Amino acid sequence: MSTITTIKDKAQQLGAATQDALQPVRAAALAAFDQLGVPAVKHEEWKYTRISQLFNQPYQLGVDHSNADAAWQAFRLPEYETANELVFINGVYNAAASTVRSAGLVVLPLEEAAKGEYAQIVSKHLGHSGKYLKDGINALNASFLVGAVFIGVNRSTEIEHPVYIYNITDGRAGNVFAQPRTLVHVAANAGVVLVETYGSIGVADHFTNQVMEVVVEQDARVEYYKVQNDSNRSSLVSTTHFRQVGKSYVHAVTISLNGAMVRNNLNMVMEAEHCDSNMFGLYFTSDSCHVDNHTIVDNAKPHCLSNEYYKGILDGSSTGVFNGKIFVQQDAQKINAFQSNKNILLSDNANVYTKPQLEIFADDVKCSHGCTVGRLDEEGLFYLRSRGVTEASAKSLLLHAFAVDILDQIRHDALRFYVDQLISERLGA
Repeated sequence: MSTITTIKDKAQQLGAATQDALQPVRAAALAAFDQLGVPAVKHEEWKYTRISQLFNQPYQLGVDHSNADAAWQAFRLPEYETANELVFINGVYNAAASTVRSAGLVVLPLEEAAKGEYAQIVSKHLGHSGKYLKDGINALNASFLVGAVFIGVNRSTEIEHPVYIYNITDGRAGNVFAQPRTLVHVAANAGVVLVETYGSIGVADHFTNQVMEVVVEQDARVEYYKVQNDSNRSSLVSTTHFRQVGKSYVHAVTISLNGAMVRNNLNMVMEAEHCDSNMFGLYFTSDSCHVDNHTIVDNAKPHCLSNEYYKGILDGSSTGVFNGKIFVQQDAQKINAFQSNKNILLSDNANVYTKPQLEIFADDVKCSHGCTVGRLDEEGLFYLRSRGVTEASAKSLLLHAFAVDILDQIRHDALRFYVDQLISERLGA
């Protein structure tokens, strides 16, 4: 029996055994996956990322997460002692390992939120990312909606401590296929800092298909950081979908440093006037690491501002992909949208594919996009070498200077220092 057939059978068994408010969502998603399947290279949005090969081996698909022990704590982020910590083990939320410290922060199983006071929010917003990601991978996640979490930030509440979300795969008993799911609702005039990170235990292969959907209401503020530095046995498809339904502010930074295959989907859907969104990314790859960043900015209303800036450093035989799309709908007049992607190749065997795109249906807008691919600055290298700096140190200084534009966008001091250390270690500094 093939892995895909096994996955479908497991999803059907899950639907039969779990009759709750989310069952119609699971059933519709499974039907969509059955129709769409796993995207191949002929799928334009997956042209440079071969994901079908990940389905050529067996995985553990159970939802048992009893293996949560102290091993996950090795992946804790700095200042975790005062942070809100939400832990997913093999795609399932583990309440026993998690800690909620901030008043005004609501954390519930998604099944419970779907039938309680947040039922209308769940019904309206769960699965909205599927309108922009029309592929079987997004549908597959929804077909396994068990152990998912609803995170709510109460109205006019500024969450003092960041929310750390740990996506841990425990492969000590074999290959793992994990599908964590989160729905976040930030109410009017509220604010929160969200940080996601990933870690794997054991030497087996790990495949995580993760989706987070974030709803941002009027005058709300969200800072979002994603830090990926997993093992070379791990593959990840990570979708983060922001829906700005009121005038609001979103600031997102994605840092990708390691993993066998990493695919980041980041969507900004601005459905209200005067929305402001920032998207920054840094991918620093080596060996045979593959990082694919796909972004969508959908301007549906006028007077919005979006700024997108991604940088890549590629070494060894690694591959980087940047595919950014900006949509300006017909009613979205007076918007400003900027997009830029810059890359440095450190090896003759490294590859990068960059494709910034604009689709504009309005006539009174300011939009720009561009990309660059090049080598390390030889003049800068010569200047430093001529002043007694070793070649290794000179390269390290220049690459750190190239990356610092993105690092400075991490406004959480402890997290910025942590990421800076990871990059410095990679540079040998």
